[in-house]
Amino acid sequence: MSAQPLLEVRDLSKRFASRESRDASLWVIKDLSFSVRDGEFLTIIGPSGSGKTTLLNMIAQIDAASGGEVRFKSESAPINDPKSLNPGLSCRIGYVTQEDNLLPWRTTLQNVLFPLTVQGRLNDETRARAAELIRHVGLAGFENHYPHELSGGMRKRASLIRTLVYDPPVILMDEPFGALDAQTRAVLQEDLLRLWEMGRKTIVFVTHDIGEAIALGDRTLVLSRAPAKVAGEHQITIPRPRDIRGIMSHPDFGPLYQRIRAQVQ
Repeated sequence: MSAQPLLEVRDLSKRFASRESRDASLWVIKDLSFSVRDGEFLTIIGPSGSGKTTLLNMIAQIDAASGGEVRFKSESAPINDPKSLNPGLSCRIGYVTQEDNLLPWRTTLQNVLFPLTVQGRLNDETRARAAELIRHVGLAGFENHYPHELSGGMRKRASLIRTLVYDPPVILMDEPFGALDAQTRAVLQEDLLRLWEMGRKTIVFVTHDIGEAIALGDRTLVLSRAPAKVAGEHQITIPRPRDIRGIMSHPDFGPLYQRIRAQVQ
């Protein structure tokens, strides 16, 4: 990995007007700073209401900030003026949200190919990459199925590779597996790590699950309660490749879990 940050968040702040008073403001995030290296898998955890989704929305350029700066490859992104926002930063930032957001009238393959179609990049090479990703996540044979014909886990896989297929340098993920059962979540975590190992994309992954944060990440940031700041930073020393299902037995897991839990609480 390069020592130069690929993505930097500097003194980022976000406030919302108070419903009780026109003159009052509620700060959700204030003076939040961190950086992410090229190829790093960063996980972020924090208490409910700490602004994790708001943070990703600002980085993804779909919500304006009240202050601070986001830099991509040392280039300052336009985040403070809603009229200047550039969602996805010209396809350089992908975003996997909590909902799969598949288009119900499109098949699995059509959904996966959709961003390439919009970008005018659909050709034999990108079609081949889409087919490879579909095979890697176990969706081969379901290319012509519609979203309502797929399980929740299958829809999540389709949503994930729909973002990977157009190859953005940074991928933001907002609790993508949070609504799934434990067994399906473990399978998708394994899928995600296997796909990440293929291309070593820079990933910023928000979760409410401490175990998931440890299992997936190179490094974990703990956010404080609102207004959110970085309350803790933890390097994940468990070597890769990781056994998702057996990771709790690793000697580093328990002490790390307890340190993060103490900061989250």
